[in-house]
Amino acid sequence: MTTSLIDADSLLAIDVGEINTRAMLFDVVDGRYRFLAMGSAQTTANAPYNDIWEGIRMALDRLQTVSGRVLVGEDERLISPTRTDGAGVDKISATISAGKPLRVVAVGLLEDVSLDSARRLAATTYSRVVDSIGLNDRRKMEARVSALQRLRPDLVIVAGGTEGGASQAVHKLLDTVGLACLLQPESQRPEIMYAGNTMIVDEVKSALENIGSIHVSPNVRPTLETEQLDAPQVYLSNLFRRLRGRQIPGVVELDNITGGNLLPTASAMGRVIRFLSQIYDSSKGVLGVDVGASATSVAAAYSGNLSLRVHPQLGLGEGLVDIFQYFPVEDVNRWLSVEVSNEYVRDYLYLKSLYPATLPATVEDLEIEQALARQMLRLAIRNMAAESGQLGMRFNLGMVVGFEPILALGSVLTQAPLLQQSLLILLDGLQPLGVTTFVLDQNHITPALGATAALNPILAVQVLESGALLNMGTIISPMGTARFGTPILRVNMKYDGGNEIKLDVKHGSIVVMPLSIGQTAQLHLRPLHRFDVGMGGAGRGGRIRVTGGALGVVIDARGRPLRLPAEPARRRELFKKWQKALS
Repeated sequence: MTTSLIDADSLLAIDVGEINTRAMLFDVVDGRYRFLAMGSAQTTANAPYNDIWEGIRMALDRLQTVSGRVLVGEDERLISPTRTDGAGVDKISATISAGKPLRVVAVGLLEDVSLDSARRLAATTYSRVVDSIGLNDRRKMEARVSALQRLRPDLVIVAGGTEGGASQAVHKLLDTVGLACLLQPESQRPEIMYAGNTMIVDEVKSALENIGSIHVSPNVRPTLETEQLDAPQVYLSNLFRRLRGRQIPGVVELDNITGGNLLPTASAMGRVIRFLSQIYDSSKGVLGVDVGASATSVAAAYSGNLSLRVHPQLGLGEGLVDIFQYFPVEDVNRWLSVEVSNEYVRDYLYLKSLYPATLPATVEDLEIEQALARQMLRLAIRNMAAESGQLGMRFNLGMVVGFEPILALGSVLTQAPLLQQSLLILLDGLQPLGVTTFVLDQNHITPALGATAALNPILAVQVLESGALLNMGTIISPMGTARFGTPILRVNMKYDGGNEIKLDVKHGSIVVMPLSIGQTAQLHLRPLHRFDVGMGGAGRGGRIRVTGGALGVVIDARGRPLRLPAEPARRRELFKKWQKALS
């Protein structure tokens, strides 16, 4: 890159999470953009502050202390653009995931067509579908209207009608929405997003514009066979920002200083995953997972085609109070290497929902949170498996197949006392098959780079190339059936310096082969007993070139899908063995 970049714009990225607010500074060093420093503070969206700017100011104070750069003037306002004395920043971007999920009502014609698409569109941001209304809804008009009044949704997503298709049926559904809005006080009426047949947009606007606030996006289902979520997602992100501005004090001010570019954190992460999928091997996809306090988000992309799903019911914050609606407490306990009663697990998670910012104080509490992260990833991956086509196949049987790399973020991973614990959470939760690389975003900069991409794409690219993300290592995960202790994979690793390691890996084990960060080696894999390592089928091996990570090359030979013993004592014994193998 030319030295002209030395005079390029500096950037401040702010992320307002459910628990933590982060302020990150990016600038040019030696002619290239770099991540310089971060300040973090507790988010102050709730009492006693009830304004996110208190948390932002504290994060900025810590960033100024760490970086030595003055960012806030004597008037307590951000300095932008940069002054001649070096104080301030040139550009500001922001992301947000704080706040309760938006309450959404999905409206569509056919249950498994437009209504399904409306629900999937809602799942691309921090929302929860509280009701669905379709043509086959057996409730009477007054019952549907009463439900809408009782539920008080923040947003109604109306889909239905292929391009040039149904119109009268759409109007029938809109009558229900319009009447429900008309009966609500004006200040409590939901936003309405119309993502249906664009041929009748004028009629839809005429019917609803005097009743509620209506926003028109491209058709989410232009044909029966085609679902189009990308363009409507942009409109949904704008509505999310608009609604958060009403719900959380300080959001409007934050949006203003970014020039109206405040993004949902998950959407910003999705942008980065989409970009990475365009520069990596097109035969594979790129996967991103964020296990956060507000939600667990999964973004999968292939050659620029992104599928994003946000699961607000799977967050490590206040939502934990309802977590056992989605899986039993036994499903958390099965991931523990320490003996803890189901009652203790339940009580701890209920307490965590009341005080989500608290850190685990004991080994038992730490293992419970890490076990919960595993279970949340399991459920999120199974939900992705329900998708149609190639995407669903990549998550078949709750396994992750054919992704390179896999990018992970979230405090439960980045704040784990040992990197090996973070890796084991990901291995157990995602259960990748074949050969892949795990990358950990230790500073939660991925959403910041996604939000920055529209302002400065060069910055996002160069920071990603700079090593700001931690390469955890290459992961090899064979799939097959054999007795525990049976050799299933013969491995030969030749280092560039000439040294060589040969070993037979046994079923049920985890093996670590040392390979330092940046060091390269030639790896020859020969599966035994018709095990599959993702090289063209059962029993087929081959040679690959690998680059070292923080944990080297890790061979997870525990089988896919991972089957845990029913006996608790045996299970705990195995977990301790696997933890020791990674240490």
